[in-house]
Amino acid sequence: MIPNVLSIAGSDPSGGAGIQADLKTISANSGYGMAALTALTAQNTQGVSGVHLVPPEFVAQQIRAVFDDIRVDAVKIGMIASAEIAGAVGEVLTGRPGPIIVLDPVMIAKGGAPLLQDDAIASLRDRLLPLATLLTPNLPEAAHLLGVATATTRAEMADQGAALCGLGPQAVLMKGGHLAGADSPDCLVTAAGAQWFEGARIDTQNTHGTGCTLSSALATQLARGLALPEAVQIAKAYVAGAIAGAGALSVGSGHGPTHHFAGIIRA
Repeated sequence: MIPNVLSIAGSDPSGGAGIQADLKTISANSGYGMAALTALTAQNTQGVSGVHLVPPEFVAQQIRAVFDDIRVDAVKIGMIASAEIAGAVGEVLTGRPGPIIVLDPVMIAKGGAPLLQDDAIASLRDRLLPLATLLTPNLPEAAHLLGVATATTRAEMADQGAALCGLGPQAVLMKGGHLAGADSPDCLVTAAGAQWFEGARIDTQNTHGTGCTLSSALATQLARGLALPEAVQIAKAYVAGAIAGAGALSVGSGHGPTHHFAGIIRA
């Protein structure tokens, strides 16, 4: 059975991140993608020039409309933007049986623009982390959620992952792309301990939307019934392939997008 995956996130008109990246990723990972918008952004590969938030109650209305009619196997939560939207999403998802929830705590765009209001961090931490099957922060995001310095070593990554698990999510995937060095390791932290997933760093500017892409791939693979470690392995390999294949695209002059259909659509 093809899993149904709902993305709750912001829109990226340039197509590399946000809802647009999520829907491409869900399709490429053999899922049926659905979307509830939290924000409209004006952005391209060079940066974000504007953000227009969707009213919180309308965000909730979109989510309810999907759940009222469609079986939802997994939910991916991306850009939340405000405390009010975090509260609305938390309220509508609380108590719903069944769906896997993958939370990507989107805070800062690749070009440096903030995508989460300062007062929303506490709401995200208090309302949404306890609902998450899996939390997927990069190192600066993990540090913001914990109120500590950004991890610079593998030991600090694992420790911060464990601390985040203490805030409610069933598991945390600490993304190591911000570590110095030639490798890009990720650390999966659960109640059973830490498990490392190695990966070589690819020297490229085409990394726009990689966090969105990874979390959506994870949500889809988990919805397909895979165990968490296997889902991480497959999703990480998918993102690496999308980055490696991005040279086939000609999109913008800044942080280019990954090729979500690398191996499916060829130049």
